[in-house]
Amino acid sequence: MLGVTLTVCGLVTATVGTWRGYVNARSALGSLARDGDPTRAAIEARRPILARERVRRFVRPVATSLLWLVIAMYGLLMVSLGGTPA
Repeated sequence: MLGVTLTVCGLVTATVGTWRGYVNARSALGSLARDGDPTRAAIEARRPILARERVRRFVRPVATSLLWLVIAMYGLLMVSLGGTPA
């Protein structure tokens, strides 16, 4: 019974983690896909790289995406442990 529980919980965790990782990565790339206002881009170009708004809008979702993928990997670990006999 424990093996079935670990497998089901692992599959759910892997699915949710993968999906949320994908959604966050997609939102990160969306902020870089469009050029934006030329005047605003010129103002942003004068700022240091870590203080730019577009960089912040890219880094935060990427970091969150990586955390969700770590959770998905933990789910896969649970699936592999659930399939082994005790």
